[in-house]
Amino acid sequence: MSSSVQYNKQFILLVSLTAAMGGFLFGYDWVVIGGAKPFYEPFFQLETATEKGWGTSSALIGCMVGALACVFMADKYGRKRLLIIAGLLFTISAIGTALATTFFWFNFYRIVGGVAMGIALNLSPMYIAEIAPPEKRGMYVSINQLLIMLGVLMAQIVNWQIALMDTDLSVNATNETIAQSWSGLYGWRWMFGAETLPAILFFLLMFFVPESVRWLVKNGQVEKAEQILLKIGGKDYAAQQINDVQSTVSRDDVGHVNLKELLSPRILRLLGIGVFLSFLQQWSGLNVVIYYASDIFQAAGYNLKEMMLNIVVIGGVMVLSVIVTMMTVDKLGRKTLLLFGTASMAVVYALIGYCFYSNYNGLVIVLLVLANVMFYSITLAPLLWVVLSEIFPNRIRGAAMSIAALAHWVGNFSLTFTFPAIKENLGWASNFWLYGLICAVGFIVIYLILPETKGKTLEEIELQVVKK
Repeated sequence: MSSSVQYNKQFILLVSLTAAMGGFLFGYDWVVIGGAKPFYEPFFQLETATEKGWGTSSALIGCMVGALACVFMADKYGRKRLLIIAGLLFTISAIGTALATTFFWFNFYRIVGGVAMGIALNLSPMYIAEIAPPEKRGMYVSINQLLIMLGVLMAQIVNWQIALMDTDLSVNATNETIAQSWSGLYGWRWMFGAETLPAILFFLLMFFVPESVRWLVKNGQVEKAEQILLKIGGKDYAAQQINDVQSTVSRDDVGHVNLKELLSPRILRLLGIGVFLSFLQQWSGLNVVIYYASDIFQAAGYNLKEMMLNIVVIGGVMVLSVIVTMMTVDKLGRKTLLLFGTASMAVVYALIGYCFYSNYNGLVIVLLVLANVMFYSITLAPLLWVVLSEIFPNRIRGAAMSIAALAHWVGNFSLTFTFPAIKENLGWASNFWLYGLICAVGFIVIYLILPETKGKTLEEIELQVVKK
């Protein structure tokens, strides 16, 4: 598409920000558990590694359900309707988790929120990719990751400030003391309940954005798609985009979803790339830092309130790092940044492991963790969703991306649920060395198999990676 097209940048930005609110809620829901963990565990009297692992990871079961639902529903019912449902589920989860009186109901509402997370993380970047101009698609899709990180930061600030409100809570409080404190009885409930307002706002605003133009064309609603494209880039842009989409969709595809095509060799190859990247993003280990930051910093010698502040600093680094990605992803490309990220993380993990092995505690651990968070947030965190939203063909993009997203959640759950047991058996040092090895393998695979997609329309990418 010619750079002479005058895009309605304000409209594209507003629509992208609205869809990316799903990312904000995902980020908040994803991370709030880490700050609430030191308080709800004593309240529910969780003692075993299995109980603690289930409390931290139960939402991920819902994430897998949400991603699986998108396999069958995203291409049939569209992106907008499912994102509206996600907004409703986020609201129910926030209220229900905050009011939970038993560990069963706590996990039930966490799973409800997980379904919303699975839908939002899958469809928000896909929706943005299908409406954004090709030469700026990486930046616009990265807006979703920026709002994810803002959600992360917001959760960390809320957790930190609520913990500070409990002036009677000693920095070296025991589990028994925490369970009877204001934070142990009520504070962690406010941490979850604070999500209610942005969840309701997302639910309402999604009614006012258009449906994905590529989904509309694929489902025979060309006139509706044309009106949206006219608003985005004018008459010539609309005609070209509709022609490009129609060239990749046959008459038999209109209004139908052929899931059997997922089993074709070329699509299986792309699914293999997507599934590998999804597992790599998870098993690179950063979610351990997010979910178990309190354990890591306590092991490094920090007390409870110092640990909460360190977690907030992590969130700030993540937000600033994604801004770097937005400025570079359409210039440097996806593959270059991913290679840089995996190599850097492998080195930093080796250093973190050595620090724990040699009993170096305190600030050095914090600085290395922050460096690793920065490399991850610039590369693997946002670029997975940029790549997944680009490499699959129009006619089955929803189903294919949903399968890769399901793999993402399987990787997330398996990492998070098994971490307490792995850490107990391997120790901190070997655990981080394992993640470094995984990042090194990821570097090699990305170098050998990942195509570069920067600057191309989704239809050009389809011709490049699917039909070659």
